[in-house]
Amino acid sequence: MLDLFIISDKQKDWLQKLRKLEAKFKNRAAEIDELAMFPKENIQELVDMGYPSVTLPANFGGESLKVYDMVMLQETLASFDGSTALSIGWNLGVVGEIFESKLWTEEQLNFFATEILNGALVNRAASEAQTGSPTRGGRPGTNAVRKNGAWVLTGRKTFTTMSPVLTYFLTSAWIEEEKMQGHFLLHKDLEGLSIEETWDVISMRGTGSHDLVLDGVTVDDSMLVERLDGPRGGKVNGWVLHIPACYLGIAQAARNYAVHFSNHHSPNSLNGSISQLPNVQQLLGEIDLELIRARHLIYSVAAAYDDESRRGLIENELGVVKHTVTNSAINIVDKAMRIVGAKSLQRSNPLQRYYRDVRAGLHNPPMDDMTIKKLALSAIEKDMPKKS
Repeated sequence: MLDLFIISDKQKDWLQKLRKLEAKFKNRAAEIDELAMFPKENIQELVDMGYPSVTLPANFGGESLKVYDMVMLQETLASFDGSTALSIGWNLGVVGEIFESKLWTEEQLNFFATEILNGALVNRAASEAQTGSPTRGGRPGTNAVRKNGAWVLTGRKTFTTMSPVLTYFLTSAWIEEEKMQGHFLLHKDLEGLSIEETWDVISMRGTGSHDLVLDGVTVDDSMLVERLDGPRGGKVNGWVLHIPACYLGIAQAARNYAVHFSNHHSPNSLNGSISQLPNVQQLLGEIDLELIRARHLIYSVAAAYDDESRRGLIENELGVVKHTVTNSAINIVDKAMRIVGAKSLQRSNPLQRYYRDVRAGLHNPPMDDMTIKKLALSAIEKDMPKKS
């Protein structure tokens, strides 16, 4: 199915590189899930091949991969192991967004590009227990106070994905003296910065999304890299498509398992495999219908975002992609489990892991209710008479 969307030699090259890791990553996936173990080996192999820097622009030493390319690679990686894909996806998305938006100074960008090329990993640390997702616009409880020409940060962040191996935490904090939110680039070795291992969930168990604890962390003024006067969710950022791409990849893996099972499972009540049964064919057809629909949507929106002449026309499409793909992935895995039957509930069966992992997508931003509300408000606003 993916071959239809390959449009460049660079995509083919990177897909070939990733597929060399397929067997190893798939073999490790069950243990990663069972032990809630962060996939350090997987991430290190991706770092060794230069994967975390692929969304860095070429003029900074990277591969200049766009959102469309990232979606393709992340979907493929997620079909091997969801936790690995979602973890490294945040790094790709953050790097892509930072250099595309050019919110940082040239000096800061040059410094950060060098760090990324040398193997540094980054993710945003913005969620908090009291405020929830930053896309809803809540004010951070983490505070930044200027002291002796530097900044002192105190607070706690939740859902800090890939925390066991992150080099930098791009951390939101409230700056009271400026009455606005700032984002600080914090190195993992700063005094007062620690990780509390709180990640104990049933989905995406290997992402290491622990709490980041800041106890009087002091950083230089140059590490205040962004000032924000509103919720990040209001900005069009195509790099968030790494999230639905991950769940699309998991859904593809579930589909592949169900197809293989239906072709090879032959109970003695049949003269052949269960793939000849009308109800199984119905479910397989519905699965591929969902996959084709979801895949065309995510790649068309990614292509529109990469086309700067069309990017400004994007309003609600990013949220629609996430909503559609995530819910399709849930439906696809459910149908795959119906085909396989009770065997799909065995802990040794990957379908039960896929079933749990795709549900995590419901809780990644943007949330379904926000997407639906934005669509409704956009429709209402466009029909309102314009003021003269």
